[in-house]
Amino acid sequence: MKKRSITIEGHRTSYSLEDPFQVELQLIADRENIPLARLIARIDRERTDGTNLSSALRIHVLEQLRQRGAQDME
Repeated sequence: MKKRSITIEGHRTSYSLEDPFQVELQLIADRENIPLARLIARIDRERTDGTNLSSALRIHVLEQLRQRGAQDME
């Protein structure tokens, strides 16, 4: 697991993700044709119930993979 730093809305913050989650997060950003920082900022804005940023990122990756899996089965 690596700790990474990012600036979100002018504030520096950090998150820790295992490499496979980081790779998938970058792939999601690439598919959406947006910078990784913009994707992370969006996930940060949308997180609720006190979920920390690292957990919110993992949940987003999981949800995206589930959606893609469901689409593949159609």
